[in-house]
Amino acid sequence: MSSTSQPKDTTETESLPPHLDPQTYPRTLTTAHGPNQSPIHLELTYTPLSPTTALSTISSPSNGANVLFLGTTRDTFEDRPVAQLSYTSYPALALKSLNRIATDAVGEFGLGAVYIAHRLGVVPVGEASIIVAVGAGHRGETWRGAEKVLEVVKERVEIWKREEFVDGGMEWRENRERDSSGRKKGEAT
Repeated sequence: MSSTSQPKDTTETESLPPHLDPQTYPRTLTTAHGPNQSPIHLELTYTPLSPTTALSTISSPSNGANVLFLGTTRDTFEDRPVAQLSYTSYPALALKSLNRIATDAVGEFGLGAVYIAHRLGVVPVGEASIIVAVGAGHRGETWRGAEKVLEVVKERVEIWKREEFVDGGMEWRENRERDSSGRKKGEAT
């Protein structure tokens, strides 16, 4: 008696590499840094981001100022209607880079806490793709610290963005291509 094998459903048997498989997320790193052991929480996730979680993570009796930044998907890019964004990352390297950025900010600005979360996969219009939240004793260091963290994240972290347009077109972009006002770096103001 000979045995015959049935063709396998490749969608069921082929698996995604772990860094692309949403089932292996969230990926988090929580550490403490500096003389006051300021908590740092970093996260890469495929699920919607929570501003409430970010604020509760950085809040403490010694942080009199807390700043929260949400970067959300806009409905247009250069007058072209956007359907959604899609993000991908190499998580081990991205978390290492995020940790360096956060620890540097704690040291430079005396921050009492840092929270950075970035969404991966599809991020629909109106939903947050990044949260940066920082806490410190006073507003000056929190404003400057949060802005610095965000700008360095966009310049250095191993996260790539694909803009998907309503007309079906798609374009990969690096966050480092644009300044904080959305202008292509090197363009006149």
